[in-house]
Parts: sequence; C-alpha cells; structure tokens
Amino acid sequence: MVAVLRERAGTEEVDTTRRRTSGEHPRRKRLQSRGLILLLLPGLAYFLLFHYGALAGNVIAFKEYVPFDGLWGSPWVGLGNFQRMFEDGAFWDAVLNTVWIAVLQLAFYFPVPLALALLLHSLTWSSVRRFVQSVAYLPHFISWVIVVALFQQLLGDTGLLNSSLDGMGLSTVDIIGNPDAFKPLTVAQVIWKDAGWGTIIFLAALATVDEQQYEAAAIDGAGPWRRFWHVTLPAIRPVIVLLLIMRLGDILSVGFEQMLLQRDAVGPEAAEIIDTFVYYQGIVGGDYGFAAAAGLFKGVIGALLVYAANKVAHRLGEQGVYK
Repeated sequence: MVAVLRERAGTEEVDTTRRRTSGEHPRRKRLQSRGLILLLLPGLAYFLLFHYGALAGNVIAFKEYVPFDGLWGSPWVGLGNFQRMFEDGAFWDAVLNTVWIAVLQLAFYFPVPLALALLLHSLTWSSVRRFVQSVAYLPHFISWVIVVALFQQLLGDTGLLNSSLDGMGLSTVDIIGNPDAFKPLTVAQVIWKDAGWGTIIFLAALATVDEQQYEAAAIDGAGPWRRFWHVTLPAIRPVIVLLLIMRLGDILSVGFEQMLLQRDAVGPEAAEIIDTFVYYQGIVGGDYGFAAAAGLFKGVIGALLVYAANKVAHRLGEQGVYK
C-alpha cells in the first residue's frame, strides 16, 4: 500500500513538473519569436517598399505618361502601348535576341557550376580546394565594365590575340566587333565571371551527402559514374530543380549592363535585348508608357514560366519553389 501511494505521489509530481515546463516553453518561444520578428522587419520593409510597392508603377504601361502631369494626371490609353509594342519590329528583334542568349546561357552556363562543384568536391587536399575556390569566386566581384574591358584587351582588333597573330604573319580575327560571334561571346563572359560563384549552392548540397553511401556503393562494385548517377545526383537533384525554376523565372534577364556596354560595338541588331530596349525607349527616348509596357510583358512571361516550371517539378515528384 505504501509503495502504491509513493508511486502515485511521484506520478503527480512528474505531472506538475510537466505542466510547469509546458507553461514556460510557449512563453519562451513567444519571446524568441518577437526577437526574430524584429530582425525580420527591416528586410520585410525593404521588399514591401521597393518590390511590391513598386508594382504600382506598372500603371504607366496603360497611360501616356508625362512626368510633369504625374502618375495619375497622365492620360489613360488602355492597351494602346501594348498594341504599339506588338506591332513594333524592333521589339520582336529584342525579344528574339533575349531568347537566343537565354537559351545559350541555360544550355552552356547552367551546367558549368555543377560540373565545377563536383570537381572541387572530389579534391582530397583541402588547401588546394580552398585556393581553387577563392580563384573561381574572384571574377564575380569584378564589375562588368572591367570584364568587358578585359575581353576587349584580349580579343579586340588591337588586343593580345590579334597582336600575336599579326606578329606571326597570320590573318587577324574580328571577335569583339563581329555580330555573329557576339552571343557566344556573352555566354563565355558569363561563364568566366559567375561560374565559380554559382558553385556555392551546389557545394553546400554535396556536403550533405553521407560519405557512407559512397563507401557502400564502392564496396558493391559501383564505379565513379554509377556512384554519381545513383548517389550524388539523387541527393542534389532538388537543388538543381530549384535553381532551374528560379533561372527560368529570370530567363529574360540576360545582363543589362553587359549588353549595354557592348551594344555599340556590334549594333542593336545583335545586342538589343528587352532590358536595353526598355532603357532606350524610356530613359533615353522619353516614351515611358511604351517602355513600361515592354517591361510588364517581360515580368508576366517570367511569372508564367515559374508557375509552369513549378507545376512540372511537382508532376515529376520534386518539391519545387512552392506547394
């Protein structure tokens, strides 16, 4: 009987302790949440003001905007700017150039960070890996003005390549000023500048792969290619799909500054993209409503591409960007 009473007393004491603890934990969580919310407020205010708040400026696309009349005082033209845009051959040339460059970047640039990350991950010497990573990251922090100037010094009419060919008595090649070579050249510039920076996310994903899976696969007789196909690729596939969806949403943004700096060298027929078209029509030409319509068109297409790519990812069993 005494043992039963002691057991009941111990049980009641445990229940009392649990109730006290359960009462304290929600209070602590609320206090911690308040601190996290305070840290979140500056970033939230930035996005609300400069991203979502700026969406109100899209009304310019439906007006004949005059800066002196203001946003609401300018006359309403409805879909007139969009009609002009769809009938403008220069706009469709800019769209075609944008799509071509985007497809080339997706085909040739997107796999390069993954391949470089796999190469870095396979290095056993950590000091060599850190050195290669530092060298590969560095070009990302160089501005496009310097990058374009470097390529001109190497591949321009009087650059290092042509100077060397001329010194050997060979015929020179026109690369920087050649419209046919411009699109592959821009992809090469992007690869040189941003491939190293793009490896960061892939390296983080590769670091989560359990080394015991590689050891087990090697014991079972799997070679390097089979280990990559059956161990590495399934582990990083969600990251690849996520980055691919994000890239598709931003596919019509192929580098405004990069194209603007080289537009005069090859002409607008080869280098005009949607962003530079908007710049020259709006900022330079003063046709703000027409330029805003082109920018809104680009944004809508990007949103539709993200939605479609996310749906396809769900059909394939991947998580995607959102549910």
